[in-house]
Amino acid sequence: MKLIFLGPPGAGKGTLADLAVDELKLPHISTGDLFRAAVKDGTPLGLKVKDILASGGLVPDDLTIALVRERLAQPDAARGWILDGFPRTIPQAEALEALEPADKAVNFDVPDNIVVDRLSTRRVCRACGKIYNVKGMPPKKEGVCDVCGGEVYTRDDDKESSIRTRLENYRKQTEPLIAWFGGRGKLVTIDGTGGPAAVLERFRKALGL
Repeated sequence: MKLIFLGPPGAGKGTLADLAVDELKLPHISTGDLFRAAVKDGTPLGLKVKDILASGGLVPDDLTIALVRERLAQPDAARGWILDGFPRTIPQAEALEALEPADKAVNFDVPDNIVVDRLSTRRVCRACGKIYNVKGMPPKKEGVCDVCGGEVYTRDDDKESSIRTRLENYRKQTEPLIAWFGGRGKLVTIDGTGGPAAVLERFRKALGL
Protein backbone atom coordinates (compact mmCIF):
# COMPACT_ATOMS: atom_id res chain seq x y z
CA MET A 1 0.00 0.00 0.00
CA LYS A 2 1.29 3.45 -0.98
CA LEU A 3 -0.15 6.30 1.07
CA ILE A 4 0.33 10.07 1.13
CA PHE A 5 -0.53 11.98 4.30
CA LEU A 6 -1.82 15.52 3.66
CA GLY A 7 -2.81 18.26 6.05
CA PRO A 8 -1.39 21.48 7.51
CA PRO A 9 1.77 21.49 9.62
CA GLY A 10 0.77 20.30 13.09
CA ALA A 11 -2.12 18.16 11.81
CA GLY A 12 -0.54 15.09 13.42
CA LYS A 13 0.63 13.45 10.19
CA GLY A 14 3.95 12.33 11.68
CA THR A 15 2.38 10.95 14.86
CA LEU A 16 -0.30 9.06 12.91
CA ALA A 17 2.25 7.77 10.41
CA ASP A 18 4.30 6.31 13.26
CA LEU A 19 1.19 4.55 14.59
CA ALA A 20 0.16 3.35 11.13
CA VAL A 21 3.64 1.89 10.56
CA ASP A 22 2.97 -0.64 13.34
CA GLU A 23 -0.25 -1.74 11.64
CA LEU A 24 0.79 -1.69 8.00
CA LYS A 25 4.49 -2.64 8.36
CA LEU A 26 5.49 0.05 5.87
CA PRO A 27 8.23 2.67 6.19
CA HIS A 28 7.24 6.18 7.29
CA ILE A 29 9.08 8.57 4.98
CA SER A 30 9.06 12.16 6.22
CA THR A 31 10.70 14.68 3.93
CA GLY A 32 10.97 17.05 6.89
CA ASP A 33 13.01 14.46 8.80
CA LEU A 34 15.15 13.76 5.73
CA PHE A 35 15.88 17.46 5.28
CA ARG A 36 16.63 18.02 8.97
CA ALA A 37 19.03 15.06 8.90
CA ALA A 38 20.78 16.62 5.89
CA VAL A 39 21.06 19.93 7.77
CA LYS A 40 22.40 18.21 10.89
CA ASP A 41 24.96 16.24 8.85
CA GLY A 42 26.04 19.34 6.94
CA THR A 43 25.51 17.73 3.53
CA PRO A 44 25.46 19.92 0.38
CA LEU A 45 21.65 19.57 0.30
CA GLY A 46 21.47 20.44 4.01
CA LEU A 47 23.43 23.64 3.49
CA LYS A 48 21.07 24.65 0.68
CA VAL A 49 17.88 24.14 2.70
CA LYS A 50 18.96 25.21 6.21
CA ASP A 51 17.81 28.84 5.98
CA ILE A 52 14.67 27.90 4.03
CA LEU A 53 13.53 25.52 6.79
CA ALA A 54 14.36 27.95 9.61
CA SER A 55 12.16 30.64 8.03
CA GLY A 56 9.24 28.28 7.39
CA GLY A 57 9.61 28.39 3.60
CA LEU A 58 9.19 25.53 1.14
CA VAL A 59 12.22 23.74 -0.30
CA PRO A 60 12.31 23.98 -4.15
CA ASP A 61 10.62 21.15 -6.01
CA ASP A 62 13.74 19.87 -7.77
CA LEU A 63 15.63 19.34 -4.51
CA THR A 64 12.66 17.69 -2.82
CA ILE A 65 11.87 15.37 -5.74
CA ALA A 66 15.51 14.27 -5.95
CA LEU A 67 15.52 13.44 -2.23
CA VAL A 68 12.27 11.44 -2.41
CA ARG A 69 13.32 9.56 -5.55
CA GLU A 70 16.50 8.44 -3.78
CA ARG A 71 14.56 7.35 -0.67
CA LEU A 72 11.87 5.39 -2.55
CA ALA A 73 14.58 3.40 -4.32
CA GLN A 74 15.71 1.86 -1.02
CA PRO A 75 14.75 -1.81 -0.39
CA ASP A 76 12.41 -1.19 2.57
CA ALA A 77 10.09 0.88 0.32
CA ALA A 78 9.56 -1.92 -2.22
CA ARG A 79 6.26 -3.13 -0.63
CA GLY A 80 4.87 0.37 -0.16
CA TRP A 81 5.28 3.44 2.02
CA ILE A 82 3.67 6.28 3.94
CA LEU A 83 4.81 9.66 2.61
CA ASP A 84 4.55 12.54 5.08
CA GLY A 85 5.40 16.04 3.83
CA PHE A 86 5.53 15.10 0.14
CA PRO A 87 4.10 16.05 -2.25
CA ARG A 88 3.57 19.66 -1.18
CA THR A 89 2.87 21.15 -4.59
CA ILE A 90 1.08 19.96 -7.73
CA PRO A 91 4.37 19.69 -9.70
CA GLN A 92 5.66 17.40 -6.92
CA ALA A 93 2.45 15.34 -7.12
CA GLU A 94 2.83 15.03 -10.89
CA ALA A 95 6.46 13.94 -10.46
CA LEU A 96 5.43 11.28 -7.93
CA GLU A 97 2.61 10.08 -10.19
CA ALA A 98 5.15 9.55 -12.97
CA LEU A 99 7.65 7.89 -10.62
CA GLU A 100 5.49 5.74 -8.34
CA PRO A 101 1.75 6.55 -8.02
CA ALA A 102 0.13 6.50 -4.59
CA ASP A 103 -2.96 4.41 -3.83
CA LYS A 104 -4.57 6.98 -1.53
CA ALA A 105 -3.98 10.51 -0.24
CA VAL A 106 -5.22 10.84 3.35
CA ASN A 107 -6.07 14.43 4.30
CA PHE A 108 -6.06 15.21 8.04
CA ASP A 109 -8.38 18.18 8.51
CA VAL A 110 -7.40 20.44 11.46
CA PRO A 111 -8.36 24.14 12.02
CA ASP A 112 -5.57 26.77 12.08
CA ASN A 113 -6.07 27.71 15.75
CA ILE A 114 -5.42 24.10 16.81
CA VAL A 115 -2.39 23.90 14.52
CA VAL A 116 -0.80 27.01 16.09
CA ASP A 117 -1.47 25.72 19.60
CA ARG A 118 -0.05 22.27 18.84
CA LEU A 119 3.11 23.50 17.15
CA SER A 120 3.93 26.34 19.53
CA THR A 121 3.82 23.86 22.42
CA ARG A 122 5.69 21.09 20.57
CA ARG A 123 9.17 20.09 21.69
CA VAL A 124 11.58 17.68 19.99
CA CYS A 125 14.58 15.67 21.20
CA ARG A 126 17.69 16.99 19.47
CA ALA A 127 19.31 13.53 19.58
CA CYS A 128 16.63 10.96 18.66
CA GLY A 129 13.81 13.14 17.28
CA LYS A 130 11.08 12.01 19.71
CA ILE A 131 8.22 14.53 19.78
CA TYR A 132 6.71 15.94 22.99
CA ASN A 133 4.07 18.54 23.81
CA VAL A 134 4.42 20.71 26.90
CA LYS A 135 0.63 20.68 27.42
CA GLY A 136 -0.43 17.14 26.65
CA MET A 137 2.66 14.95 26.48
CA PRO A 138 5.68 16.56 28.22
CA PRO A 139 8.91 14.70 28.98
CA LYS A 140 9.11 13.35 32.55
CA LYS A 141 11.99 15.73 33.26
CA GLU A 142 11.77 19.19 31.69
CA GLY A 143 14.17 19.58 28.77
CA VAL A 144 15.34 15.94 28.88
CA CYS A 145 14.20 13.15 26.54
CA ASP A 146 12.59 10.13 28.22
CA VAL A 147 14.03 7.78 25.58
CA CYS A 148 17.67 8.78 25.17
CA GLY A 149 18.37 11.58 27.66
CA GLY A 150 18.98 14.07 24.86
CA GLU A 151 18.11 17.76 24.94
CA VAL A 152 14.43 18.54 24.29
CA TYR A 153 14.08 21.88 22.50
CA THR A 154 11.83 24.09 20.33
CA ARG A 155 12.68 23.86 16.64
CA ASP A 156 13.02 27.15 14.75
CA ASP A 157 10.11 26.20 12.48
CA ASP A 158 7.87 25.67 15.55
CA LYS A 159 8.19 29.30 16.65
CA GLU A 160 4.99 31.25 16.07
CA SER A 161 6.31 33.51 13.28
CA SER A 162 7.48 30.46 11.32
CA ILE A 163 4.21 28.62 12.02
CA ARG A 164 2.21 31.47 10.46
CA THR A 165 4.50 31.44 7.41
CA ARG A 166 4.17 27.67 7.10
CA LEU A 167 0.37 27.87 7.27
CA GLU A 168 0.33 30.62 4.64
CA ASN A 169 2.54 28.52 2.36
CA TYR A 170 0.33 25.49 2.97
CA ARG A 171 -2.86 27.35 2.00
CA LYS A 172 -1.27 28.71 -1.19
CA GLN A 173 0.75 25.76 -2.43
CA THR A 174 -0.28 22.53 -0.71
CA GLU A 175 -4.02 22.83 -0.13
CA PRO A 176 -4.70 22.65 -3.91
CA LEU A 177 -3.47 19.04 -3.72
CA ILE A 178 -6.71 18.14 -1.94
CA ALA A 179 -8.68 18.95 -5.09
CA TRP A 180 -5.97 17.39 -7.30
CA PHE A 181 -6.14 13.99 -5.57
CA GLY A 182 -9.91 14.28 -5.17
CA GLY A 183 -10.27 14.65 -8.92
CA ARG A 184 -8.38 11.39 -9.36
CA GLY A 185 -10.54 9.48 -6.88
CA LYS A 186 -7.67 9.00 -4.45
CA LEU A 187 -8.62 11.40 -1.62
CA VAL A 188 -9.75 10.32 1.86
CA THR A 189 -10.44 13.14 4.37
CA ILE A 190 -10.30 12.47 8.13
CA ASP A 191 -11.05 14.71 11.11
CA GLY A 192 -7.59 15.27 12.61
CA THR A 193 -8.72 16.84 15.89
CA GLY A 194 -8.54 15.02 19.22
CA GLY A 195 -5.97 12.55 20.50
CA PRO A 196 -3.88 10.18 18.38
CA ALA A 197 -5.93 7.10 19.35
CA ALA A 198 -9.18 8.69 18.13
CA VAL A 199 -7.62 9.84 14.85
CA LEU A 200 -6.03 6.41 14.32
CA GLU A 201 -9.45 4.76 14.69
CA ARG A 202 -10.92 7.15 12.07
CA PHE A 203 -7.98 6.30 9.80
CA ARG A 204 -8.63 2.56 10.19
CA LYS A 205 -12.30 2.94 9.33
CA ALA A 206 -11.64 5.22 6.36
CA LEU A 207 -9.18 2.76 4.82
CA GLY A 208 -11.12 -0.35 5.79
CA LEU A 209 -8.32 -1.76 7.94
